[in-house]
Amino acid sequence: MLSSAYVWAKVLGYMEEQLGAVTISTWFDDAEVVELTGEHLILYSPSDFRRDIIRKRCADYVHEALKQLFNSDAKLLVFGDQELDAHRNRGARSTAMDFNPQFNFDNFVVGPSNRFAHSAAIAVSNHPGDVYNPLFIYGPPGVGKTHLLYAIANGIRKQKPDAKIVYIKGDQFTNELIAAIQSGKNIEFRNKYREADLFLIDDIQFIAGKETTQEEFFHTFNKLYEEHKQIVMTSDRKPSDMLTLEDRLKTRFEWGLLADIQPPDYETRMAILKNKAVHLGLNLSDDVCNFIAINITNNVRQIEGTVKKIMAYRDLNNMPLDLDNIKRAINDMFKVEGNALPTPSLIISQVCKFYSVDEVALRGNQKSKGIAEPRQVAMYLVRKLTNLSFPDIGKEFGKDHSTVMYNIKKVEVALKDGDTDLQNNIRDITANINSCL
Repeated sequence: MLSSAYVWAKVLGYMEEQLGAVTISTWFDDAEVVELTGEHLILYSPSDFRRDIIRKRCADYVHEALKQLFNSDAKLLVFGDQELDAHRNRGARSTAMDFNPQFNFDNFVVGPSNRFAHSAAIAVSNHPGDVYNPLFIYGPPGVGKTHLLYAIANGIRKQKPDAKIVYIKGDQFTNELIAAIQSGKNIEFRNKYREADLFLIDDIQFIAGKETTQEEFFHTFNKLYEEHKQIVMTSDRKPSDMLTLEDRLKTRFEWGLLADIQPPDYETRMAILKNKAVHLGLNLSDDVCNFIAINITNNVRQIEGTVKKIMAYRDLNNMPLDLDNIKRAINDMFKVEGNALPTPSLIISQVCKFYSVDEVALRGNQKSKGIAEPRQVAMYLVRKLTNLSFPDIGKEFGKDHSTVMYNIKKVEVALKDGDTDLQNNIRDITANINSCL
């Protein structure tokens, strides 16, 4: 796992490119990282004024940096002295899961692309364990899969306040399993998941190819299913397209209901835009909404990010929200279909997530077998998926160009010789990378 200090340093560097060194120094000079989890990044700042500015003007940039650099959906919390004391005095974290109440069925904009999944999620929320078990929701990133997961959790929590609800991401499930094995806490790990009334797992595709993780998840799934406990999973692809997922898991994932979500159509994008603008207190004209809906077409998350960026430009630059200003504000968010290239950081982070290795170790000099193959694959994919030269790739890993060429050649030879495991791994990692674009 990456240290919070390392993650925060990377986030600051990313934001400095967006906002400038002076802005970062002004607002974040005395900010310290308190805690980093899959759900939250907690900062401490002693200044009331700075905390307010970070919350109102900089939070979206922090979230964007976390998403782009580490594919993390962690939310920013900014504490003062009293909040920090309360947090430290709280002791052990509660085992009860709290879900953002804003993610509910009422504010989920329904259209032709997501109506089936939305209806299935409502049915599961009303009758957990009795219908559509498991419910498997799949589709590209940013189309509302996690929103539906949280809506199910909030719906069941409202009906059954004492229900034990457990939520985890696929890669975090692997990381927790590794930590449990290392610390000898396998029983505690299993009890956490196998005693759940509702088990929600996001991005299940990340357990594919991991033998021990799949074995553990297989038994967890069986126990919950046999006891009629509700299981809901999300993925960026359907089970049959997960090439390195065990057949016995593919079969179980298809026992219940598969529901896909596609990118929203024009009318749904317009509705999402207007709802989000009203929620954030923005008054966007119809011509502005039309311009955004025509040009921002990939997913709901991109649409929401566009509205937040417009709000940030308005607050920071005090600009009127006319069409010309909107075009300038969000011009960099447009991309020509087929021309988007992944960044080396994205490729490396996805390789690390797939192999469950530390990014610092992968970029370092460690030569163990557990690091060597992921590093070789990362170099190979950076070369294949970007326009970087061998020396530029070397800079990403702290290696010279000859070392990069040697590692890439090893992968190419293995692929040519028919190494099916490596072929499938690279195919799955490439799919994960593409799903983030």
